[in-house]
Amino acid sequence: MNQYLQKKRLSALRSDMIAQGLNAFLIPRADEHQNEYVPPCAERLKWISGFSGTAGLAVVTLDAAAMFVDGRYTLQVKDQCPENLWQHLHITDDPLELWLQRQLKSGQKIGFDPKLHTTRGLARVKTVLNNANISMVAVDQNLVDVLWHDQPEPPLGAVSIYPEQFSGEASVLKRERIAHALKDQGQEALVISSPDNMAWLFNIRGHDLDLTPVALGFAILRCDGSATLFLDPQKISDEVGQHLESDGVACLHPKEFERSLQAFKGKTVRVDQATGSLYICDVLKSAGAKVNLGVDPCTPDKALKNDVELSGMQKAHVRDGVALVRFFNWFKPRVPGAQTEWTVSERLARFRELGEHYKSPSFDTISAAGANGAIVHYGLVKETAAPLQNDQLYLLDSGGQYLDGTTDVTRVLAIGTPSTEMVRRYTQVLKGHIAVSAATFVEGTTGAQIDPLARQFLWADGVDYDHGTGHGVGCYLSVHEGPQSISKRGTQVSLKPGMILSVEPGYYKAGCFGIRIESLVRVKKLSPQPQNGERETLGFETLTLAPFERCLIDVGLLSADEISWVNAYHARVQETLSPLLEKDDAAFLAQETAALV
Repeated sequence: MNQYLQKKRLSALRSDMIAQGLNAFLIPRADEHQNEYVPPCAERLKWISGFSGTAGLAVVTLDAAAMFVDGRYTLQVKDQCPENLWQHLHITDDPLELWLQRQLKSGQKIGFDPKLHTTRGLARVKTVLNNANISMVAVDQNLVDVLWHDQPEPPLGAVSIYPEQFSGEASVLKRERIAHALKDQGQEALVISSPDNMAWLFNIRGHDLDLTPVALGFAILRCDGSATLFLDPQKISDEVGQHLESDGVACLHPKEFERSLQAFKGKTVRVDQATGSLYICDVLKSAGAKVNLGVDPCTPDKALKNDVELSGMQKAHVRDGVALVRFFNWFKPRVPGAQTEWTVSERLARFRELGEHYKSPSFDTISAAGANGAIVHYGLVKETAAPLQNDQLYLLDSGGQYLDGTTDVTRVLAIGTPSTEMVRRYTQVLKGHIAVSAATFVEGTTGAQIDPLARQFLWADGVDYDHGTGHGVGCYLSVHEGPQSISKRGTQVSLKPGMILSVEPGYYKAGCFGIRIESLVRVKKLSPQPQNGERETLGFETLTLAPFERCLIDVGLLSADEISWVNAYHARVQETLSPLLEKDDAAFLAQETAALV
């Protein structure tokens, strides 16, 4: 977006703010469900600022504008949001509430759309600003929507039934289990605001988002087991509608959602603290209901994959591994040359499409050469894709959505001759990757306790990376799934058998290169358990099957145990994938997975 258009839109927004008596307005990168990936109609942040990242928040006052991002987007925001229009702030280092306190005066007002914010998300902001006598005002209509005259319509993707051969458990059994827990806790109902949780609970999938198979809507599960989906009827075919009805699920138009919430007068209703909007809470409270803000019980249940889901994830990763090996074998003889970040990304997509049950990428592929690799969430655009050149590192972060699983993998390939620095950093990142992947830990351990294992070798050189080490992953659902994670930020969620996470340490040198090594792992019980152990001991099993870049590994920096780990992993990759490859690809894989010496 050019600066003229950004300036024009900011000016129009400020005029509307003045008309409504507002001194500031919040514009989060969010929809009504707090999705990471949102439909085009919810790209309000991108419309006002040009910023295309998946996480961010803009604040516009009458004489200033600021963009808050995390460490993944500190480089990208500088490219997309001109400094003469926007201040660039790290959302952790310079929190929103403190910036607003500096900008505004006592008695002034901040407008926000209550459908796009959660109670938890604004709690600290409200506390700080209330102390400064600065009030927050919910608007009836989003001010960006008023100005966005060609705003796309909400999506109407078709809903499909997710068969039990992939889900591993009937929807009615999931609903009965959670309804029983609600009843035990004295709660009349659960409001399901997360499309991922709705998809999991009702064994449905949707097509409202390009790369995440969910339907956008809401649901209510009552403590007696009855349930209602609030979805536009245009999304539901007669066949799907009949299936849901026979399964005991009512379907209503989203316009009926507010009225249904108002029916809980005098009752206690659970609302998810992570995705339930202020709007939902306000409607319930106004109707005389008691809101219990907490964790949607679908979230922890969904994180613990059952045997069918785990088996499906393993099979999906085998097919994904075949596609990756075919791509690597194609890639290496063809660069540098006429290839660009876009053309090689498209080639990988063609290899993945050959896999059974393949549906789509699981996120927009990060195909980044040279300096672009240092942009953690580099946004690939065909028209501006960089050519691949000699003596570069090429970072490829990609994944696939298969009916039986979701994949996410990052590998770095060397083009030409890597520098000594590139090799050292890659090897340090690999050592961190191994340290986490090979870790054993007792029950009750959290991802925050695991995180330093990945960073220790970089820390020894006085460097680090500004993103988490791992995130949860869904089964033919969102590639980023909670509540588990491996991160500095910390969480009270312990790692449990059946959880799937990524392990993805990295290193990024601005203007030069980026490195990230990512595989997905499952948490499992160690077998056998340690002798004389007093607590159950767990570990990780790597699901991803893709070789590491041999010419970037300094074997002299690896311990004997690390060398053994790499050799064992490569042997498993070779043994699993070779029977599924053509002769030329199998020969290539044998070369890439030969034992380190």
